[in-house]
Amino acid sequence: MIPALTRRAAAGLVVLSTLLPAASWAQQAPRVKFSTSAGDFVVEVYPDKVPKTADNFLQYVRDGHYDGTIFHRVMDGFMIQGGGFTPDMQQKPTRAAIPLETRPELKNDRGMLAMARTGNPNSATAQFFINVVDNKGLNAPMPDGYGYAVFGKVVSGMDVVDKIKGVATGNRNGHQNVPATPVVIKSAAIAK
Repeated sequence: MIPALTRRAAAGLVVLSTLLPAASWAQQAPRVKFSTSAGDFVVEVYPDKVPKTADNFLQYVRDGHYDGTIFHRVMDGFMIQGGGFTPDMQQKPTRAAIPLETRPELKNDRGMLAMARTGNPNSATAQFFINVVDNKGLNAPMPDGYGYAVFGKVVSGMDVVDKIKGVATGNRNGHQNVPATPVVIKSAAIAK
């Protein structure tokens, strides 16, 4: 015969074991599916590590900001950058810039997603880039004491990113490294 305390403990373990999968599922990192003219890829975002940066990006996704934008700066051996311009190279309006948010364990390695910014470390808005190689020189602290905020990674479709990095580029409307044929983000949506 099992003592009452042991029966209660066993019942608690059964209840706990049925709740654990749901709890771990609820804490999974959000994923965003990008459908582009070159194919689809999925990124995972880290709100638990860089909450302001991740929330900013996810809000732009929810607002549909990235739909119809292009990868306007493509540099094989470095990165692909998008999220700010339409195919005719018109810059889309953005919300206010966010403060730089870096963590030493989040590196600008191949496949990692980071925020683009100007020389001002607190100038990131909607534009992001995907590292196509390990870019150690972009990690915090850079010589200027800052770095580029990594907030996610490509979890599927890196072959599409590699396809984009290899497109022919040139100069257009005062911008360098612009794809000769626009690589359009048809949609960006939080994956179910």
